Amino acid sequence: MTTWLLLAAAILAEVTATLSLRGALDQPALYVVVVVGYVLTFALLAQVLRRGMGLGVAYGLWGAIGVVLTAGASAVLFGESLGALKISGILLIAAGVAVVELGSQRARRAEAATAADAGAGERPHGGPGPVPVAAADTAEIPAEEWLAGATAYGSRGEVELLRELEIHAIPDESTGEHDGTVTR
Repeated sequence: MTTWLLLAAAILAEVTATLSLRGALDQPALYVVVVVGYVLTFALLAQVLRRGMGLGVAYGLWGAIGVVLTAGASAVLFGESLGALKISGILLIAAGVAVVELGSQRARRAEAATAADAGAGERPHGGPGPVPVAAADTAEIPAEEWLAGATAYGSRGEVELLRELEIHAIPDESTGEHDGTVTR
């Protein structure tokens, strides 16, 4: 849910910056809002991507919703025309983004089913093994995906430590016991 709120904030920041760009033609002080808005937009969009949303989905929604909101707001605020051809184009963009999102959801479900069929949830007692994959309909990020994101922030040694902790600190799912390793 937080990812979607961050994306909504990125979209609103982008729309605000774009509308301020048009307004800055008459009031140059609005250029400050333009710069702050675009910096905030890309910072928020980066957070959305870090949280695991696919680039095609995030950018598609960001762009399409931004176009719709900017076109509507510019018609209201600046008196720009919104004819049938322009509205048709906006609807086509929205339909395209919906198709991309549906395709992305289908791909995530197929990946989860393939991983489940391959025994991705199995972990040998006391040894390394695949990390269980969350079900396709849950919002939980699989541990491997989280760990891959952690490499962007930590050194290789920290990532290896995280993997070691993951291997030894998780109870064996079949018996509910630890592998004998004490974690601190």
